[in-house]
Amino acid sequence: MSEVLLSAAHDSAADPGPQTTRLPYRAPVFLVGMMGAGKTTIGRGLARALGREFRDLDHEIESRCGVRIAHIFDIEGEEGFRKRERLVLDECSALPGIVLATGGGAVLAPENRERLKNRGVVVYLRATPEELYRRVARDRNRPLLQTPDPQARIRELVAAREPFYDEVADIVFDTGSMPVPQVVKALLPLLQNHEVKE
Repeated sequence: MSEVLLSAAHDSAADPGPQTTRLPYRAPVFLVGMMGAGKTTIGRGLARALGREFRDLDHEIESRCGVRIAHIFDIEGEEGFRKRERLVLDECSALPGIVLATGGGAVLAPENRERLKNRGVVVYLRATPEELYRRVARDRNRPLLQTPDPQARIRELVAAREPFYDEVADIVFDTGSMPVPQVVKALLPLLQNHEVKE
């Protein structure tokens, strides 16, 4: 059963401060959720607060390929990109003690879902389609949103992917419009209290 925390339950003036929090386990922390959910930004803050290395799956793929994700989509299509994503996720998810921001579609492949569930603690950063659209509306580096109606496309993607996010999640966190430092502060005790399966 996933733990769910609603963002409205927290004081908006809170600040996590510079202290480092240690988790009682070395298992990696995986962030999943839609594009625009804040996985990279929150992941960096969370890694800093935990004294852990941060990795972004899309950036890892770009670094290895030497080109942007959008270019991989243009040349190889989504299928080619997903194949590369599976390979890099397999490597990164095996690293202990990291915080890994996955791509929004990483949960589509059954083998990726199994790796995430079995190798670490999965946090689903959830946001409404309206909030996601507000965050990514001007971003031209989102290949799946290069359509006449990106807002409708986001709704479709959320409907298709949400069951997979829920399936892998140990913790579900509604980001809402909460500032990143507050999200990090709210996630720390959830991660500290989470019991990792051996």
